[in-house]
Amino acid sequence: MKEGGDFVLIFSYLFSFLLGLCIGSFLNVCIYRLPRGFSLVTPPSHCPSCSVHLKPLDLFPVVSFFWLRGKCRYCGARISPRYPLIELLTGAGFFLITWKYGLTVHSVGLLLLYAVLMVATFIDLDHRIIPDLLIVFALTAGIPLAVLQGPEVLKDGLFGSVLGGGALLIVALLSRGGMGGGDVKLAFVIGWYLGWQKAVLALALAFVLGAALGVLWALRTKKNLKTAIPFGPFLSLGAMLAVLTGDKLISGYLNLWGS
Repeated sequence: MKEGGDFVLIFSYLFSFLLGLCIGSFLNVCIYRLPRGFSLVTPPSHCPSCSVHLKPLDLFPVVSFFWLRGKCRYCGARISPRYPLIELLTGAGFFLITWKYGLTVHSVGLLLLYAVLMVATFIDLDHRIIPDLLIVFALTAGIPLAVLQGPEVLKDGLFGSVLGGGALLIVALLSRGGMGGGDVKLAFVIGWYLGWQKAVLALALAFVLGAALGVLWALRTKKNLKTAIPFGPFLSLGAMLAVLTGDKLISGYLNLWGS
């Protein structure tokens, strides 16, 4: 019985990783097409250099990149290594979430959130925007998932979204443009999926990481701290740290003040 249970666990972890690789391939499409207003369905995947439609053998996550040595099979144009990187990051994230939370409705929501955060991160890095369509999708999918988990989860999500989005809205108003509307909406989504406690932790981690890396970036580039840097990636990183380590961090903080 134990061996059977171990096999199921190993299979679920492997499945989640492979699923993440495949989802990561689709996220690459979203990252390229969403900010440009292109359809996610048509035209089919094609080489941006020669426009040849790619065959199934060209589209295996990670494997095709190395098999083709990072070049298009048809015209020899270089393929960005960011494509397999995003696929691997998605696979790793799916594996870690499944490893920590198992296969539940809650973990499905976290997997969905992770995919949304991946897309938001790289679009924000490239274009300094977080598309509204991405936010609408996250909320449309997240509401029924919260309902399925019961009224307590639904209430926690509502409180978390108002707290997370409201906190960044105040920062955006006080900074007079230093914080974008997309960041506020993304914080609203993070609060909905994580609940108020982990939403607060995610925001705190995002601000700490953003400040630390902002200082390092300013020192490296010799620019002042008023130069705008995208905050979406820090929000995403803070949220995932809260997902994977939040219980221990919150418990440790409460124990520290309770002792």
